[in-house]
Amino acid sequence: MLASEGVAGFTTRRVAAAASTSTPAVYELFGDKAGLLRELFFEGFRQLRRYYEAAPLSDDPIEDVVALTRLYRRFATENPQLMRMMFSQPFAAFDPGPDEARAGGEIRELIVDRIRRAVDAGALEGDETDIAHGLLALMVGLGDAEAASRLGRSKASVDRRWDQTVRALLRGHAPSTAP
Repeated sequence: MLASEGVAGFTTRRVAAAASTSTPAVYELFGDKAGLLRELFFEGFRQLRRYYEAAPLSDDPIEDVVALTRLYRRFATENPQLMRMMFSQPFAAFDPGPDEARAGGEIRELIVDRIRRAVDAGALEGDETDIAHGLLALMVGLGDAEAASRLGRSKASVDRRWDQTVRALLRGHAPSTAP
């Protein structure tokens, strides 16, 4: 329902009708609308985590980091409303707390691990957590720009802009060659 009707069409009453149950039954299961939204939030991060955990490691740690950005992009493209729920907080009824922050943190840790591998291999230089935060912010921004058609109209243009931008950030963390 969130995917097909967006934030505006996502109501507890409509969720209950789509599930062939009553609104009180939804409240019984989730407590309130915020509880239902919280479960959607967690489910989004569980799904994204499965995408990331399925990504194999290669001999090239930089390409493994780039692969994570491509997986993020694929997930965002396939689940735009869910990504909005996860990263943009579109519902006034749902204010993420510490548990929700941990769910997002688990994704960040997967990214940090890939970046740490690149740092350990000498392919990147800097604090892996700082690099991961920058990369995640970049992915969220690029995903939003793509969803709003601000990265171009052709798939080739959008692909190129994602790739150039991600690689530019990673080049910015390449080991310095200056003495």
